[in-house]
Amino acid sequence: MVEHLLGLLRVKVVRGVNLAIRDLRSSDPYVVLRMGKQKLKTKVIRKNVNPEWNEELTLSVEDCSLPVRLEVYDKDTFSLDDPMGNAEFDIQPFVEVLKMNLANVPNGTVITKVSPTRQNCLAEESPIYWSDGKVIQDLVLRLRNVECGEIELQLRWVNVPGSKGL
Repeated sequence: MVEHLLGLLRVKVVRGVNLAIRDLRSSDPYVVLRMGKQKLKTKVIRKNVNPEWNEELTLSVEDCSLPVRLEVYDKDTFSLDDPMGNAEFDIQPFVEVLKMNLANVPNGTVITKVSPTRQNCLAEESPIYWSDGKVIQDLVLRLRNVECGEIELQLRWVNVPGSKGL
């Protein structure tokens, strides 16, 4: 298993902004992350369309070309959970910076920025920067297939001893 692994992608689901209302006056949102066959979920935040999760989910990365899909749902007790939009993002630009094997870079240095395009779900420019000896990427994703809402994420890479690595 570990020999196919490139490393771990730590996705911090920071918060949702202006999410859609799916119950009477609010929603009970949670986020599902998918990559390949993996599926991870955040906790449900009750009655909040601007939820703060600050929750880290860790994906095992075997193929950097796979997009990470994100889906937001409203938790319902007696019926199926309502979809509240989805988005996806590419980890390729992030991985390209990781492959540079940077060291001794001043803290906070922005290495590159990914611009929003029609092909990606970015709501604004996404900086990839150096922080405390690690490469970090901040993303604000605009949700698709829904009337409103954005999700803020932060990516971090974890090298796994014995894995193939980048």
